[in-house]
Amino acid sequence: MNPFTFTTTKSIINESGALQRIGEICRNQHITRPLIVTDPGIVSIGLLDKLEAALKAADMPYCSFTKIVADPPESIVLAALEQAKTEQVDGIIGFGGGSSMDTAKLVALMAKSGETLAEIYGVEQAKGQRLPLIQIPTTAGTGSEVTAVAIVTTGETTKTGVVAPQLLPDVALLDAELTLGLPPHITAATGIDAMVHAIEAYTSAHKKNTYSDMLAREALKLMADNIEEATHNGSNLDARQAMLLGACLAGQAFANAPVAAVHALAYPLGGHYHIPHGLSNSLVLPHVLRFNADAASDLYAELADVVLADKATGSSAEKTQQLIDYLEQLIAKLEIPNRLRDMEVPESDLPMLAKDTFELQQRLLINNPREVTEADALAIYQAAY
Repeated sequence: MNPFTFTTTKSIINESGALQRIGEICRNQHITRPLIVTDPGIVSIGLLDKLEAALKAADMPYCSFTKIVADPPESIVLAALEQAKTEQVDGIIGFGGGSSMDTAKLVALMAKSGETLAEIYGVEQAKGQRLPLIQIPTTAGTGSEVTAVAIVTTGETTKTGVVAPQLLPDVALLDAELTLGLPPHITAATGIDAMVHAIEAYTSAHKKNTYSDMLAREALKLMADNIEEATHNGSNLDARQAMLLGACLAGQAFANAPVAAVHALAYPLGGHYHIPHGLSNSLVLPHVLRFNADAASDLYAELADVVLADKATGSSAEKTQQLIDYLEQLIAKLEIPNRLRDMEVPESDLPMLAKDTFELQQRLLINNPREVTEADALAIYQAAY
């Protein structure tokens, strides 16, 4: 058994309707005046109203920053930080998708420590402490509520990460009632993202461990058993809660056994064409698995047993192919675009994407079970085209 250290969010509340107890949860974390960090979409569909009503019912003063955008730039993070300082809040609530939760992490840290973004970019560069932090995901995908990572857009097509244990929240609140209005295409894409987290954590070349393996298997089973129902029958609360828990478990897994080539090839698609992250992963997933098949067939075969149960038969190589077939069929059933050309990615851009992957995503590529060269990255993009 490989030695390992496993770290995660201190407390996870997995309960439909738990939002109604947010006042009590805040007070347990010594929060008396929180800043809610969220996005205009959450406001427009009325979800922020639910959170604010629960805080008002608890007689808790609060303020809200509602300007988060996908892949938030530094200016948005700094604007949220400025409001936290101006309002003199003593805790942060991240409410929404990965972008809102990532920003909430950074605001919680910088509002307390006084550090700048430039000082904390990179791995374990942050030195100070943060304000109490509660994360409430409204999509079942990113796992940001249990990861020590926050991503910021730092250029026209580039992103920079902050990786620090201080970013792990105090509480992750998983309330499926908040996901009931999620459109099918977002449910599907974020669900595939969580499945990728589980698959890549299970096959990670670095830091793969018994604990993350257990979480990855259970996460993949929860997602596989519920993603079609949650996508096509979005009012099914049990399926929605299972998806939220699956995404959370997958987040815990990849936070400790990091993701690899699927994410490495997905990030340039988001950076250059603003393709949503879950969809970017989905576009390259089957092709990366084929590339990895020989190097990771025993592990892929074990995952085939998880999602296909007794339907997975034969050798490791045969089960690996069955896993790939299952995922391609699932993507089709979920009606997710499955070709780069469908997303209006110019074929002439593929060499540029491969270069970006190889030069800018080595921190992820080194976790892949098979070495990836720039030529390999190009071949995978071509297969996905």
